[in-house]
Amino acid sequence: MEQKTSPDYKNWVPKGTVASLTASAFLSFAMTGLFAAIWIKKGSPLFLVLFLILAVCTLALIAISAYMRIWHNAFSYTGKRKLAARIIDGTAEFVTVKEGGTCLDVGCGSGALAIAVAKRNPTVKVVGLDRWGLDYASFSKQLCEDNSRAEGVDNTEFVKGDAVKLPFEDESFDAVTSNYVYHNIPSKDRQALLLESLRVLKKGGTFVIHDLFTKRKYGDMNEFIEKLKSLGYESAELIDTANGKFMTKKEADFLFLKGSAILIGKK
Repeated sequence: MEQKTSPDYKNWVPKGTVASLTASAFLSFAMTGLFAAIWIKKGSPLFLVLFLILAVCTLALIAISAYMRIWHNAFSYTGKRKLAARIIDGTAEFVTVKEGGTCLDVGCGSGALAIAVAKRNPTVKVVGLDRWGLDYASFSKQLCEDNSRAEGVDNTEFVKGDAVKLPFEDESFDAVTSNYVYHNIPSKDRQALLLESLRVLKKGGTFVIHDLFTKRKYGDMNEFIEKLKSLGYESAELIDTANGKFMTKKEADFLFLKGSAILIGKK
């Protein structure tokens, strides 16, 4: 297989999803026109009802496909905004691992954050973990490995696993990182998911976790931070990234990224 010359980190909003929605909108528009023509010709109340229903569906599909295209363009690594790249690079800047240490990136996806951390910490072994499910079918272990080679990085390793129950012993890593992962996992207690990731962190190790830390998704994060401190963690704090750091507040609200913040600290 020919080796890639440049990385392909894909897009958090797949191009295929945008294309499918756009095609559905066009099909719905065509069907709306067809039923409108039949209604005008025959004057049938049934076709009037079908026309109205399809008209509403068409407008909804047009709105959704347009919005998803905006999302796709915003998160594109090759587009003008490059929001995903800015988030990845900005998160990686917070990660410093001791020489010869190890780092676990939970939910590594296409390998972007794991590779960014590995580039900034060349003496550190960075392990990227993901379950690579059907919901993100374009992401895979092979893609991560290809991207790592394309970036000239040789201190990464990628393994299949589940963030809900990590396949590692307690205190296995010197650092734990993650980006926009836990809010996607169906759970009534996402604070428990955080504790599972922190379980594998060594004493003295650091954690840098970027996610949508809204109260609806996570509960009271201030209480969680106090809980960490009561458990003996040296430090823990939330750094807002949706108020100019990675994105503007207006942008965060429009893209439904409200609550974006980095949970950072030391065990």
